[in-house]
Amino acid sequence: MKYVFKKWYLLAATIFCAVLTVAGSLYIPILTGRGIDLVIDAGNVDFEGLKGIIFRALIVIAVTIAAQFFLSLSNNRLTSGVVYEIRKDVMGKIHKLPVSYIDYHQSGDLVSRMIADVETLSDGLLMGFTQFFTGVLTILGTLAFMLLMNWKITLVVVLVTPLSFFVAGFVSKKTYNLFSVQTKERSTQVSFINEMVANQKIVRAFAKEDDNLEKFKEMNERLKKASLKATFFSSLTNPSTRFVNSLVYAAVAIFGSISIIVTHGLTVGELTIFLSYANQYTKPFNEISGVLTEFQNALACAERIRKLLCENEITEKEDAKTEKKKDFNVIDFKDIGFSYVPEQKLIENFSLKVNKGKRIAIVGPTGCGKTTLINLLMRFYEVNSGDILMDDESIKDYTRQAYRENFGMVLQETWLRKGTIKDNVTLGQKFSDEEVIEACKKCHAHSFIMRLPKGYDTEISEDGGNLSNGQKQLLCIARVMLMNPPILILDEATSSIDTRTELKVQDAFARLMKGKTSFIVAHRLSTIKTADIILVMKDGNIIEQGSHDELMNAGGFYKELYLSQWAEDESLSG
Repeated sequence: MKYVFKKWYLLAATIFCAVLTVAGSLYIPILTGRGIDLVIDAGNVDFEGLKGIIFRALIVIAVTIAAQFFLSLSNNRLTSGVVYEIRKDVMGKIHKLPVSYIDYHQSGDLVSRMIADVETLSDGLLMGFTQFFTGVLTILGTLAFMLLMNWKITLVVVLVTPLSFFVAGFVSKKTYNLFSVQTKERSTQVSFINEMVANQKIVRAFAKEDDNLEKFKEMNERLKKASLKATFFSSLTNPSTRFVNSLVYAAVAIFGSISIIVTHGLTVGELTIFLSYANQYTKPFNEISGVLTEFQNALACAERIRKLLCENEITEKEDAKTEKKKDFNVIDFKDIGFSYVPEQKLIENFSLKVNKGKRIAIVGPTGCGKTTLINLLMRFYEVNSGDILMDDESIKDYTRQAYRENFGMVLQETWLRKGTIKDNVTLGQKFSDEEVIEACKKCHAHSFIMRLPKGYDTEISEDGGNLSNGQKQLLCIARVMLMNPPILILDEATSSIDTRTELKVQDAFARLMKGKTSFIVAHRLSTIKTADIILVMKDGNIIEQGSHDELMNAGGFYKELYLSQWAEDESLSG
């Protein structure tokens, strides 16, 4: 409703048009009843009076049709506007959520909430605002007119009405729970489909097609059962309320007829008006019960959207600086501790000072905390204890955006979007063609780009599907070359590049890293021999540090790792 009230003018237009529509539909039965009473007997008809009634009826019908048109128009605009705002906020929310939330939630689930759930909510709103307003106004209007005409018969109508409410309420409560189950099952299925489509090569390489089909069949079966139950119970609402409404209509007909014959309390025309009102009075209950069914589905989806929008966002210090730090001399990891799960310790009492312009290589076995250290440095995750300082200033004294402007990252996993080669290198920032070409030449991407059909204007598919892994990696490296940040983070940056190209890229990196502070995460130890300091990590702690020669002379864990890799390389080349 917060989103609806933002479009208050469209809401007001919807209500106004609903009032006109209902007023017109309530006035027509009055004109019809008066017309019937003008037909007194065979050959005794007041034709002049009928002409006036017909003329008025045509005017009312025209106004009602126009009101219904503008009701639909304003309601459509209201709904599409609300959905637009919700989708915009959900997308904005995803960018404000901690990385940990994204890591621990399936991407397919987030996509399902943003697309399918919002679409279902849209359908519920569209039907709801059109039929709910007109339905409620029709009920109140017909009740008021019937009371003015004959309160005794109206009392019969009112006494039967709660039965319709009870039936609709019972069914709608049941359907809400069933639609919630259906929405969750659909989200699970979307996540699974998303994973399978994105990783088809791996699925086929490991011959997992049959297993995945079986899993999909199970998910599909659960979704089918949940959908059938929800649809079955929701479909009970309309016939149930129609039965109750038929009882109301029959009761009005019986008591009205008795009133005409016995007490002469009504005319035939007035009974016609009453029957028409009884029908109009009960009809909205059918519509509203149908709307309630849609609402249950919409509310189940709205709850999932609400939970996402209410998730805790990343917070910044009130006085955090919004301009990036222009210069620094030391990055200081001061006695930091961190773990993804409280009961599983990862990094404890970690301290390190990195002077400006130094190349820091981080090596160690899988799971030792190399990438975690980078996550903490980039503030993708916050340290549990201790702090990271830049020249005695906590990195928390800056907003994340201002702080990250100091960094350029090249990760093992590449990310390219649908667009041109140039768009993917610049990421939408303004650089001249000469600057882009120069950056691509430095990382040896220019030659393969020029072999593409349209060079730098060549469109690539989502995630660069029509490029090799090595080519995608070169484009990611070109980004950093172009941005020229003061701090570099290279996390297995050359893992997808052939040895010959790697030598050229390493040379380009060497030029790029001059005067810059660099953090290099590597498994191939031969690529970090020229680093100023090599940190050897194990179980979240630095167990050795020094230059390549110093560590080799020390004869510790680093030497063991290096020699084992050297032996592997020798055996492979042999």
